[in-house]
Amino acid sequence: MRFSPGRFFRRVMAMARKEVAHVRRDAGMLYLAIGMPLLLIFIFGFGVRFDADDLPVVVVDEDHSEQSDALIEALTASGDLEMVEMAEDEPAAELALRSNRAVGALIVPHGFGAIRQRGGTGEVQLLVDGTDGTIANMLLANTESLVLATSLREQRVMPAFAVSVSTRYNPAGESAMFLLPGTIAYVLALVSVLLTSLAVAREWERGSMEQLFATSVGTLEIVVGKLLPYLALGVLDVLLALALGALVFDLPIRGSLPMLALGSLLFIFGMLGQGLFISIITRSQMLATQLGALSAMLPSLLLSGFLFPTDNLPLLLRAVSVLIPARYLVALLRSVLLKGGGFLDVWQDLVGLLAFALVTVAASTASFKRRIA
Repeated sequence: MRFSPGRFFRRVMAMARKEVAHVRRDAGMLYLAIGMPLLLIFIFGFGVRFDADDLPVVVVDEDHSEQSDALIEALTASGDLEMVEMAEDEPAAELALRSNRAVGALIVPHGFGAIRQRGGTGEVQLLVDGTDGTIANMLLANTESLVLATSLREQRVMPAFAVSVSTRYNPAGESAMFLLPGTIAYVLALVSVLLTSLAVAREWERGSMEQLFATSVGTLEIVVGKLLPYLALGVLDVLLALALGALVFDLPIRGSLPMLALGSLLFIFGMLGQGLFISIITRSQMLATQLGALSAMLPSLLLSGFLFPTDNLPLLLRAVSVLIPARYLVALLRSVLLKGGGFLDVWQDLVGLLAFALVTVAASTASFKRRIA
């Protein structure tokens, strides 16, 4: 039979209307498509922080001199370190660390003031809770920089050179600016796969697939028709996420909107194809949901550069991350939203997203057999 674009379009739209009717009758699916993305963006935007402000420390001043008082005041005045307690001795400071009242303890020993009065170098001790390596490194870095600045100010020694620092793209160093683009990619991956992983599996469980096979609708028409409503929901999720990010977290959009739209569409279409492929091969809503969540959640969270740079991954995982589509969308969103990137900056990410979309949709179409097992 000769291919007719008009007939193809009408059949695709008929399948799409049928899928829309399923979605409208399922309140849980609407929550999954709209409510969960907004909830996750709020959680990651407000609840996840890599900033190093107000790190709680306990102070032990064994010297009780003007010099020790000045040092403690200088180290806690910036706001990076917050003195939560004055302990009597080192065992009391250790107790504060064990009870999680503080992440560090600053101990000023006897004789510190006398050494400083003679022009010598006074030593202080810093006890660090190394349970959380990230917080420990923040505490060490902040304390070292504050001690260096205090020492230079006291000795009034001019450094040999000065560095003028200008932080681009995220001058305030806000965690939300780093996390939100990755959160958008993570949410789209999770929601898109979960939505479509239920699509065909639901048809098999309800027995309506036999009726679908009895029609003259082609395999590609079924696949495209089932994907279109969820593609529209994915686009809505992107718009809501960007609006929420801009209104609540001041997330900028500095780059090319067409590149942002194209990258998002390719990613959504590819993840929908992945979910549809899972639903076709499982034929069970429970199993499809489990495989969909597993295949979308962990790779998009851990291997995409969302939370950890992919360059820091072991060689094997770095190679695997090349196959993770969220890696390309995270890079594209950060480039377009924060850096003002255009086509020349994101074309490699677009190629990766296009390849993934083509592979998943082709796999879904090829695995869709028009027969009852």
